[in-house]
Amino acid sequence: MNTTPLLEVRELAVRFGSVRAVDGVSFELARGPFGLGLVGESGSGKTTIARAVVRLIDADRGTIRFDGTDVLELAGAALRRYRQAAQIVFQDPDGTLDPRMRIGSALAEAATAHRRLPRQAVRERVDRLLDEVGLDNQHRRRFPHQLSGGQRQRVAIARALAVEPRLLVLDEPTSALDVTVQARMLKLIADLRDLHALAYLLISHNLAVVEQLCEETVVLYLGKIVEAGPTDTLLSRPAHPYTQALRAAVPDLEAKLPVRDAGAADTPARVDDWASACAYHPRCPLAIDRCRIEPPPLRAVEGRRVACHRAEDALANGYRPLHAASAE
Repeated sequence: MNTTPLLEVRELAVRFGSVRAVDGVSFELARGPFGLGLVGESGSGKTTIARAVVRLIDADRGTIRFDGTDVLELAGAALRRYRQAAQIVFQDPDGTLDPRMRIGSALAEAATAHRRLPRQAVRERVDRLLDEVGLDNQHRRRFPHQLSGGQRQRVAIARALAVEPRLLVLDEPTSALDVTVQARMLKLIADLRDLHALAYLLISHNLAVVEQLCEETVVLYLGKIVEAGPTDTLLSRPAHPYTQALRAAVPDLEAKLPVRDAGAADTPARVDDWASACAYHPRCPLAIDRCRIEPPPLRAVEGRRVACHRAEDALANGYRPLHAASAE
């Protein structure tokens, strides 16, 4: 059994002009079936990391290794093979489905993008993909506008699976759907993961979604990791005040672990706080003078990595901000 990670990200940094969207992020993703969640508010760097992993944007620093190969050095045929092995499903399927192309043609195009198949084999492949995502073969003749939002997202997932990837990047796959459709989509992702032995990065602002689908979770704030480790550990006893705020924003998770309130400032941190302070300190109920002059290192604390000078105090006292940081 191969125990080396499928995906290794080391000191990844991405800039947009003077803005450091991602700054020194490192994590590993085990081989499938396995899920890793990237969690944080809008602007935390989740989608930027996802796009860098699949080479849709360039990294300014760091390494991304897939099955031991440096992804950032790939070109030509090697890059095409990687893009077959690593597929992304975007939050809005309308941006990836051609409104003028029937669903069957769109899936057939994806299935034959990297290899030639006989016509009958293509049709069988399309029918199997539709069946796997819970649609019947009648949908093959429909256009995207004739499908519901949930059905279009299922087609987007089927399109990604058409090339038989080993890594799936799911960028907020349920956020645009209503609650009942979300539940069906989460079950679908879980079923497909086991069926295809998929490893996936799940991008989300919702810890309840990550709880269902991911063994490990990375919590991001302004482009940096503030806490990372087993999902059960992070949800049952979060060690960073920001993780506590995200968890408190999900009622059904909060019910599992009563915590004591503590006031928190709602002032967003500035990007230039990174170099000389903890970026979260303007919003943190546990902030002390040290937090304002010294950025905390990412260190091991009780079964996870956490970037907080007062992680032990947060664990001991169970603080939660009264005005929990909205995860959206």
